[in-house]
Amino acid sequence: MSTRRTYVLVDGENLDATLGSSVLGRRPQPEERPRWQRLTDHLEDRWGQPATGLFFLNVSGGTLPLPFVQALLANGYRPVALTGDEGEKVVDIGIQRTLDALRDHEDADVVLASHDADFAAHLRTLVEDGRRVAVVGFREFTAGALQIEGVEHIDLEHDVGAFNSRLPRVRVIPLSEFDPEEFLG
Repeated sequence: MSTRRTYVLVDGENLDATLGSSVLGRRPQPEERPRWQRLTDHLEDRWGQPATGLFFLNVSGGTLPLPFVQALLANGYRPVALTGDEGEKVVDIGIQRTLDALRDHEDADVVLASHDADFAAHLRTLVEDGRRVAVVGFREFTAGALQIEGVEHIDLEHDVGAFNSRLPRVRVIPLSEFDPEEFLG
């Protein structure tokens, strides 16, 4: 393993909203949610360096989801429970501040698990600083502003295998990867 470290910043609100409204068309059941440990395991294998998961949560409503927090801790993630004023995008601001702070950590590479264009300028700066940077999510829902030269794109379902069952998604398949058996079974 490398002496470098990958920081995985998870925008839980964004991914959950996309999974629910755009992929499933309803609120995801617990068994339909990503298995977050698979993401850090995948990244450690892919980039050959340790991965630290930071999962950003908006707890402005006053309730800390203790069972979920305990599950994150058990899977090696550090929950970042943020609160703020009404209308404040606390998760986005927290992630942006973390991306800014990572510029001072020369041995840090970054993976952002989000589809949100609000992070494009921060990611571009990290790429320009010579960092390895990736965006994880559902490729078809990733904001165009995150299509930055030098940023890898990793699909949470197809590349990482973060789900226990196949999601009802239509994906664009390169002909070289097309297996008709996927559609015949």
